[in-house]
Amino acid sequence: MTKPIKFLVILSIFLISGVLINAKKSTIKSEKTDFSTKDTTEIHKNTSAHYEIKALKVPNNLSFAGERIPIEKPDIKERLDRELLVNTYWQSNGLLMFKRANKYFPIIEPILAENGIPDDFKYLAVIESGLQNVTSPARATGFWQILKGTAKEYGLEVNANVDERYHIEKATQVACDYLKKSKNKLGSWTLAAAAYNAGPTGISKRLETQKVTNYYDLLLGEETGRYVFRIAAVKEIMSHPKKYGFVFDNSDLYNLESTVIVHVDTPIINIAAFAQKFGTNYKNIKIHNPWLRENKLNNISGKKYEIKIPQ
Repeated sequence: MTKPIKFLVILSIFLISGVLINAKKSTIKSEKTDFSTKDTTEIHKNTSAHYEIKALKVPNNLSFAGERIPIEKPDIKERLDRELLVNTYWQSNGLLMFKRANKYFPIIEPILAENGIPDDFKYLAVIESGLQNVTSPARATGFWQILKGTAKEYGLEVNANVDERYHIEKATQVACDYLKKSKNKLGSWTLAAAAYNAGPTGISKRLETQKVTNYYDLLLGEETGRYVFRIAAVKEIMSHPKKYGFVFDNSDLYNLESTVIVHVDTPIINIAAFAQKFGTNYKNIKIHNPWLRENKLNNISGKKYEIKIPQ
């Protein structure tokens, strides 16, 4: 074979190989593109089929504590819409609200009723604490987020050994007393609710300064301005769970364990040892009596305490 012919054969083989390699690369690229497109389509299809973020229809007939919310005012509708959206699409928190409410509302509701406080105020405890014994940055404590000074003013014992802000029944009674006092001063339950956040004096001054008579006409700071709307939104959602996408069975909800009351008017040197006498343990005593803050009860004054013992 002559050199020119040999050269042409080699060149032809090289060119053909290049074409085949490029064709293969193109096929692979095309396959990847097709796969990617198909995958994206499937993901979109599956996502849209099982989960949608929908705008909510704000009801026109909402009220709080028997007082109508003027939803026809554009700013009122927007503010309520915001709280409905926030509390609807914070799904895990929403489900926990329902679960805990089943456990604690049966304690709170009768105390509100006995004091003539509208039942809607149980939702104030939900937005304050999520029905948990939490402490705020301002050191407000318990389900009703009561400050130390307010607690003492209304007769609760607060010290390192005993803190009755964690006592759900006693704290609920203080909340009732505070709300009734605010209602008498301000004239409406809506303003009393706002005063729970900003104080009755603070709300009264703003009403006077701005020359208005109701909460919905007031210009307030972020927290107090959202406060009543948060309560109203939580009330609406918890009153109509399926409407807002919350689906659960009664068996999914939390229940309060049965207890018996033991009256104590002497010191308890060791609560863990005290618990053993009743066939339980320190953890269970603290779960049912979170107002006991230490592993002892000083009780120097001989005060009569009620301690819940799980059955």
